[in-house]
This record gives sequence, structure tokens and C-alpha cells, in this order.
Amino acid sequence: MNDSLIFRLMREEDIDQIVEIEKLSFATPWSKESFYNELYKNQFATYVVLEDGEKIIGYCGAWIVIDEAHITNIAVLPEYRGKKLGESILTKIMEVAREMGAKSMTLEVRVTNIVAQNLYRKLGFNNGGIRKNYYTDNQEDALVMWVNL
Repeated sequence: MNDSLIFRLMREEDIDQIVEIEKLSFATPWSKESFYNELYKNQFATYVVLEDGEKIIGYCGAWIVIDEAHITNIAVLPEYRGKKLGESILTKIMEVAREMGAKSMTLEVRVTNIVAQNLYRKLGFNNGGIRKNYYTDNQEDALVMWVNL
């Protein structure tokens, strides 16, 4: 990873940049209000951002409840994809969750998103089951994956 890249926890002033990454990454992106609520109203939410100078280039969120962590979202700006930054961000949130007492982590991923599934498997995630019609934009099924931390 390049020396100008740093990880840190999300702050309120990051939300506009994160919403832009959401819009470039997902068919049904989260709103500005959703991220604000995650930051200020959800005691279980933790978000890590990856910054290149003043620019946020990726982020990942998790809900950490007792000893379980659940990935809510992870995204990298399109022009930064293919450089193993998603892997770095996910590795970082796994470390943070472990430090906060999580013993396992789960996530959902589209059954057609093989690139993401391969990344998750590389980091030790296993298939856990299918959530039928999970994605509201097209009713696609989600593959549930989990890993012991």
C-alpha cells in the first residue's frame, strides 16, 4: 500500500465523499442521512475510511454487537479498484472488530458478485447460506458469508 494512504474512523465531514462513492458503487446507495444516523444514532456502528491525502477513496462499515460483527457496506472509488484496496479496508475493519471484542463476522454479497466473493474467501470467509430476494433493486439473492476472527 502506498505511503500516502491512511486509515481512520469516519467523521461527519466525510459523509459527502462517502455518499459519492456509494452512488458510484451501488444500484441502491445509502443516503447522506443514513450515514449520519450510523455515525450519531447507531451505537453499534463503526466505519473505517481509507484516505489518499484529503480524498476518501474507500470505506467499510460494520455493526459490532457483543461478539459478532456484521459488515454493512464496503466500497472503493472506481478509479482505485483493482489495487487490493478493498482487501486492505476489509482487513482493517476485521482488525478493528477483533479489537472491539468481536469473535466472528458476517456479510451478505450478491450471488452474482464473484469478484467480491473471491476477496471474502481469500480473507477466510465461508459460505453460510442464501437470503432469497435480498436486494430490493432486482430481488437478487444474497450469499451470506462468515468468518471467525
